Amino acid sequence: MSYFPEDYLGHILLKTSFILDASKDIDKETFLQNPVLTRAIIRSLEIIGEATKRLSNDFRIKYPQISWKEMAGMRDILIHEYFGVDYNLVWDVIMDDIPTLEKKIQAILKDL
Repeated sequence: MSYFPEDYLGHILLKTSFILDASKDIDKETFLQNPVLTRAIIRSLEIIGEATKRLSNDFRIKYPQISWKEMAGMRDILIHEYFGVDYNLVWDVIMDDIPTLEKKIQAILKDL
């Protein structure tokens, strides 16, 4: 089955929304001490990275305001280095990168 960029961006947007909703009323310690939440958020980050990898290179070049390569790289780390996941880094991504990513994805979807 073929998918369009809008499909992948929609998946990314669903996952950014989930991550922001799940983390809005908690602090870092609560996040670190809740294995169900950490696993759910890490899975969402994996899906974001996988959706990113499935976008064409031409599409990614057209929208350089997104760090596509870093998003895909994060997915690879989370999948392949699961014993060594740095949960402090994951928290920083949640707080620093996900809100901006969500806004940028929304803007791209409006552009399509």
